[in-house]
Amino acid sequence: MAARDGIFAGDDPFAIARRWMGEAEASEINDPNAIALSTVDADGLPNARMVLLKDIEDAAFVFYTNYGSAKAREIEGAGKAAFVMHWKSLRRQVRVRGVTEREDGEQADEYYNSRSLKSRLGAWASNQSQPLSSRTALMAEVAKVTAKYGNHPPRPPFWGGFRIYPLEIEFWADGAFRLHDRFVWRRQDLADAWSVTRLNP
Repeated sequence: MAARDGIFAGDDPFAIARRWMGEAEASEINDPNAIALSTVDADGLPNARMVLLKDIEDAAFVFYTNYGSAKAREIEGAGKAAFVMHWKSLRRQVRVRGVTEREDGEQADEYYNSRSLKSRLGAWASNQSQPLSSRTALMAEVAKVTAKYGNHPPRPPFWGGFRIYPLEIEFWADGAFRLHDRFVWRRQDLADAWSVTRLNP
């Protein structure tokens, strides 16, 4: 393994990612958990959008979405995804590429129920990524689901999470004169041990 110290120190990339996230939570003005999620469609055309990372587990990164959305359809078609999270306040970023699986059990229920009521109702009202005639039509749908479910909407069957199990994680920190520090953790299979390589800027 490449020699690492300071902010790169540690034998567990998930622990390093959690540590960096904790530091970002203290310094980043908005959404320190924002990630640019990248997927690919059936024709191989890439797609990217910002979503909020909700958990860094011991073996995976987790976010939630509508399973009818473009991102979800593309993830399920390819079985893979990538993301980058960048913190201007820290001048650091983490890049992840890996394989995916759904989280649509108790953990998804727990997260859904922790959201604000308006967000829970909005999950029911939005036919995500599909054409919308007007904002008025969307608000009418919100009113309809509010009348139906009141203050206790259940988690929609079409809404839940995805785990990304990484095969590659890169930690990047800004360096003077564009001589950045980069360490990439790689493995061929999820059961394999990590190898760590220092990269040129």
